[in-house]
Amino acid sequence: MKIHFRCDPALADHLPRPQLARGQLPDWLRQMPAACFSELHGHEVRTVKHCPPFIDAMSFGFLVGLPCDVHVDGRRFHWDWHIPAPKTRNYPRAPLSFHDGSQLVQSPLWKAGRSAIKFNSFWTIELEPGWSLIATHPFNRFDLPFRSLTGLVDADRFHDGGINFPAIWEDDDFHGVVQRGTPVVQCFPVSREDLDLSYASFDANQSASFAQTIDSVLSQRGVYRRQFRVRRGRSPALK
Repeated sequence: MKIHFRCDPALADHLPRPQLARGQLPDWLRQMPAACFSELHGHEVRTVKHCPPFIDAMSFGFLVGLPCDVHVDGRRFHWDWHIPAPKTRNYPRAPLSFHDGSQLVQSPLWKAGRSAIKFNSFWTIELEPGWSLIATHPFNRFDLPFRSLTGLVDADRFHDGGINFPAIWEDDDFHGVVQRGTPVVQCFPVSREDLDLSYASFDANQSASFAQTIDSVLSQRGVYRRQFRVRRGRSPALK
């Protein structure tokens, strides 16, 4: 899957590039223990650090990062970002902007007095024909003080303008800096081919296979990883 990213030529050397997610796993995942004692079970159990679906989700697609440091003081945002004037008309200059809170009214996202922030896009994204782009909050990144909303864009056709990424700022007590490069969304292509859902009951062979598979998973370690997991591009080791 070839994905084309393009930006204003004046800012090409000033913007962090979208990066494959598999190379951007967070420090807390690297630092957490591989196993810990469970009072419920009375022995050590492995942590999510060794759960392939958990890691593979976080390693999937690509991440778009914040283009500069953003200082946050409660509900106030400011930045000091010196960049050349873009050569392209209507090109953004600020790392983020806002949606009026009334656009969220009567939804679970609405909160009195709260606007939605919007991470501005400095890269256009072009996919191959027949593919759309899902942009969502980085998987399993509950450590981030915001929650990016999920959107689906037909980026094989809409690729001459930037895709902006709305989010809800959740931590009103946050005081500090959200650093340049912090992932604001995780993106991946999805085919627009229609789904064809099929339903059936197990036959005798499928019942036996189900029972055998679950027996193996419950009695052995690493069954999914050894027998079923598809090998992907190498991620940095989680030691």
